[in-house]
Amino acid sequence: MTAVPSVPMSRRDWLLSDRPQSRTQARLGRAYMTWRRFSANRLALVGLGILMLLILMAIFAGVLSPHSPVIGNLAGARLLPPGSPGYLLGTDEQGRDILSRLLHGSRLTLFVIILVAVIAAPTGLIVGAVAGYAGGWVDAVLMRITDIFLAFPKLVLALALVAALGPGIENAVLAIAVTSWPPYARIARAETMTVRNADYIAAVRLMGASPLRIVLLHVMPMCLSSLIVRITLDMAGVILTAAGLGFLGLGAQPPLPEWGAMIASGRRFILDQWWVATMPGIAILLVSLAFNLLGDGLRDALDPREAGQ
Repeated sequence: MTAVPSVPMSRRDWLLSDRPQSRTQARLGRAYMTWRRFSANRLALVGLGILMLLILMAIFAGVLSPHSPVIGNLAGARLLPPGSPGYLLGTDEQGRDILSRLLHGSRLTLFVIILVAVIAAPTGLIVGAVAGYAGGWVDAVLMRITDIFLAFPKLVLALALVAALGPGIENAVLAIAVTSWPPYARIARAETMTVRNADYIAAVRLMGASPLRIVLLHVMPMCLSSLIVRITLDMAGVILTAAGLGFLGLGAQPPLPEWGAMIASGRRFILDQWWVATMPGIAILLVSLAFNLLGDGLRDALDPREAGQ
């Protein structure tokens, strides 16, 4: 009797195997399934594409910019309309190229997004996980502090903090981060209270793991998927808050090409030279829309009910 040659397993079958041979295979399989659910949402891919374009614009702004973002030409290029020779999107009241300012302004936008996410998300995750796992008076104290921050409108509280700290992009980022962490704490607390009495947590506790180890290694990872979705959806609000601070003169200071400050400088010409304020407004609209579309896609892809189907 001749042996039947084994058919080599394709890469897709290896990733989708219901009997993974290693942790690496299991993790790659979960990541592949998550990507398949995410890529099924075409609008989410559009949002991802816009954000990738934003990142590329920020990285190569110095190469892509046809003119200086801060030096203008008052004598020969003031308030030129879009499509003028050498100025694709027109110029502002100081003869500065709007396209160049938008490209360099994307760096400030990414700077705000990344720093707010790095500061606010871990803070909220730690506060919520500790409150949910410890319970009792620790939970009560931490949640009442969270409620105090939630009682103020985000923009009003950010305005108060920036007014106290002084105008500037760094202080604006700090103010936005301080006002952004409470929702993350609420989500982390809810997720922690769901899993803290699970059997695997009890098993780890019986093995002698300390509460700190349980929270860091076993509770917080369970909160990440919900937190990532909320962070992505909140980034649109962060961009609008940063633009609002810049519009009021409390964010990035001139001559930095911050999109909100560009709208503020162009509002005087909105009736006749509409492009000065419209172009940065369109940029804010597209990036905010991209984050909302991406967040919707991540919510569907990371939903455990979808993962079980």
